Amino acid sequence: MYEAVVGLEIHLALDTESKIFSAAKADSFGEAPNVNIDPISLGLPGTLPVVNERVIDKAIMFSLAVNCDVPDTMQFHRKHYFYPDLPKNYQISQYDRPVGEHGFIVLENGKRIGITRCHIEEDAGKSVHPTYADYSLVDLNRTGAPLIEMVTEPDIRTGDEAREFLTKVRAIAQALGVSRANPEEGKMRADVNISVHLPDQPFGTKVEVKNLNSFQSVERAIEFEQKRQTRLIEAGGAVQQSTLGWDEGGQKTYLMRVKEGEADYRYFPEPDMPPIVISQEWLAKVCSETPELPDAKLERYLALGVRDDDAKLIAYNVDVATVFDAAISTYADNPQALANWLNSDIQGWLNGSGQSWQESSLQPAHLASLVKMIDAGAISGRTAKDILPEVMTGRAPEQLVEERGLKQMTDTSAIAKIVDEIINANPKIAANVAENPKAINALLGQVMKASKGKAKPDVVRALLQEKLGVVDAV
Repeated sequence: MYEAVVGLEIHLALDTESKIFSAAKADSFGEAPNVNIDPISLGLPGTLPVVNERVIDKAIMFSLAVNCDVPDTMQFHRKHYFYPDLPKNYQISQYDRPVGEHGFIVLENGKRIGITRCHIEEDAGKSVHPTYADYSLVDLNRTGAPLIEMVTEPDIRTGDEAREFLTKVRAIAQALGVSRANPEEGKMRADVNISVHLPDQPFGTKVEVKNLNSFQSVERAIEFEQKRQTRLIEAGGAVQQSTLGWDEGGQKTYLMRVKEGEADYRYFPEPDMPPIVISQEWLAKVCSETPELPDAKLERYLALGVRDDDAKLIAYNVDVATVFDAAISTYADNPQALANWLNSDIQGWLNGSGQSWQESSLQPAHLASLVKMIDAGAISGRTAKDILPEVMTGRAPEQLVEERGLKQMTDTSAIAKIVDEIINANPKIAANVAENPKAINALLGQVMKASKGKAKPDVVRALLQEKLGVVDAV
């Protein structure tokens, strides 16, 4: 069986106000074409680049977070190639002196995926190809926007491993605040280098699948290429080193061009910018500004008693983790209940309403209050679910409960009176409980309905069992 050998090249758009070498706005998502351009990003004669220090800060922070060595000195290089959306006909990137080298990320099964390097570069523009038109358009808004490119070692073997690796990279970038890392907005893009070989043989010839903008596409492209290359070799053919595109509709790759070699790019040091010295003081400053990483959050949540699956869902989603941390700072007695609400009811409400976590008006303190009232017996879980839609709009649950008289009944004698009324009104069901203990649930439901959901279910069940002489009814 031929095994896939995969390396990834991941581009992360850095979250900065301005571009990497000019004051033009960096983020143009959703804006009209060619509105965020300037002489520097257009490469007009007489212009000189000036590096954005925040870009370097974020690149150092990310490199350290993925266990890279950050050198004392880094340097920018020119990478030459002609393309309509690259006005200068060269890209300012980094070659042999990048911001980070020799890192790694550990997958859940303990496998270490090596990172060859992280380097900084400017983005190119975007070519737009109108359907059925005999021309193409160019949008240069993105030209000069700052990127980190991460290049991995060929340590990945399956689409599942690639997806998990990308999920971890996104979580790290978002937790650090270095990038929004949203593939749908083009803030995180991946190229896949893939070859196949028999496990005891040398690696085969690789191809590169370009600009995959979803984790699912990466996974499926790997699976497709593994099968295609295997069929080709077994039929006596040979894999040609080339650059491929991914046809999302057809779920297959297609040839774009024969792959360039490194020499074709004619790298040389950027003459308009000297090497940049990264002092120990600079490193210490970046480290002091580094937020808690997802793996550290996961360990902390597990130590609080949150179940493994729930802890992972929260730790690797920066928006959910922010709400969770704020909620437990208000009410720390039941972290698992907070996790349950976040991962289940609240996530379900957001999915149903089409809102993101950022668009929600949920206040973490209100979530904490909701769980606290349930734990204290002030309201039932059913009542909490009923008022959740309004809590999600920013309403305080205490206020909603008070306004609508939703507090749970704690007076046992009042509950017992309702229980007696329901038993008397349903003699046949009551008589059947002795032979069929599960029939008690029908009576319990009627008591809850009569009390408008205010009676505590465990108190109701205990009273029914006592009055009907039944134990351990379920």
